[in-house]
Amino acid sequence: MKVTKLLPLVALAIGMMGCNTPAGELVGAGGGANFREANPYGMVLVKRGSFMMGANTQSAVFEQPDNIVMVTVDAFWMDETEVTNSEYRQFVEWVRDSIALTNLVNAGLTDYAIQPKNGDFDEENFALNWRKKVPWNSPEEEVQDALAPMYFSDGSMRTNMLHYRYSWVNKDEALPQRNKFDVATSSYPKDAAVRVDTFWVTENGEIMDSTIIRPLREPKDLRTEKIICIYPDTLVWARDFQFSYNDPLLNMYFSHPGYSEYPVVGVTWEQAHAFCNWRTQFFNSSSFVKANDYRLPSEAQWEYAARGGRKMAMYPWGSNYARDERGCFFANFKPYRGSYSDDTGTATMKVGSFRPNDFGLYDMAGNVAEWTNSAFQSSAHTVISDLNPDYSYMARKADPDILKRKVVKGGSWKDISYFMQCGVRTYEYQYESRPYIGFRCVRAYIGD
Repeated sequence: MKVTKLLPLVALAIGMMGCNTPAGELVGAGGGANFREANPYGMVLVKRGSFMMGANTQSAVFEQPDNIVMVTVDAFWMDETEVTNSEYRQFVEWVRDSIALTNLVNAGLTDYAIQPKNGDFDEENFALNWRKKVPWNSPEEEVQDALAPMYFSDGSMRTNMLHYRYSWVNKDEALPQRNKFDVATSSYPKDAAVRVDTFWVTENGEIMDSTIIRPLREPKDLRTEKIICIYPDTLVWARDFQFSYNDPLLNMYFSHPGYSEYPVVGVTWEQAHAFCNWRTQFFNSSSFVKANDYRLPSEAQWEYAARGGRKMAMYPWGSNYARDERGCFFANFKPYRGSYSDDTGTATMKVGSFRPNDFGLYDMAGNVAEWTNSAFQSSAHTVISDLNPDYSYMARKADPDILKRKVVKGGSWKDISYFMQCGVRTYEYQYESRPYIGFRCVRAYIGD
């Protein structure tokens, strides 16, 4: 009897709930109505807006002047400071530990891998158990033999063996009309092909690469894989400044904790690109809600962020001068010939040593110049879109060097004030590393 009396009430409740969802109408799949992206740690939201892109003054470097164009940039997250030695060391240590854990598993110590529920361990495909710490100081002979390839004979780490393997979708190869997917036949054209790089490692640990052309038959053929040694080149302090005693920086700058909050340098554009890929995977592996990829900023994003919302600002702090009213410098650069210390620094300084711009971003001028994702072309401003402009190209191994130039912005500790202007652009080759070039990451904002 009690169940019989409850049935009308249940039917009434279901009917009332159904009033808000009209049957047979297009109401959407639901979810996400109240979604708001959480602030990424250490990043600042740069709201969308428009600005005048290009140099405020005549170019002092290139013959062809930059065109000044009005462009609009969507909102994005940007690192508050340049990536520090400490943050980049987290990447290096992750790669180091992943190699060590893999060596241990391959040596038969399968406890360092996640065990499958069915009990059948796959020696070819396994996931590392990151809850297990690497037993670097273990006296067990089996462990020592597994980790021995990671060390030189003198006991120091073989940093040239710290390889990071990753892949990405090569959109440059997906855009040509000849490779357009045909929805009518549910296939790619018969003559569709992609030009990509292939990588492998020799028995001596040397990374080899070659450009190949392969047929495009399925989406995975658009993926490009890369293997790269990710340890910074610490010798740049001596190589780029001969007849100069920079040995303390050469020996200590990246590894010593006293330099942890200094910007990482000696990193190529390719290494910075790999860092962004790792940062994306690292975040998504520990977050329930996935996010847009971390990447290097486009030239437009970097310049818009540097101007701090001021459409015609010459420098990130909004002034047309490098000093404030008290005569103090706004950034770490080279004020006069041979006089590096007038701004309180000689080489690099701790990130955030000077005031931020109006967006809350530190060191957008001086300290270290910064890699962008954009390819360098002197006339790029004449062809770019006025909405989210990004003149980019992923150069292949076989491409000429002129296609491997990347835009560098912001000026550094060894540059004069001209290079600190928001609109000034220079370049460096993507495979080169310098003691005055670092980087920071951006991430596209989800929503308005």
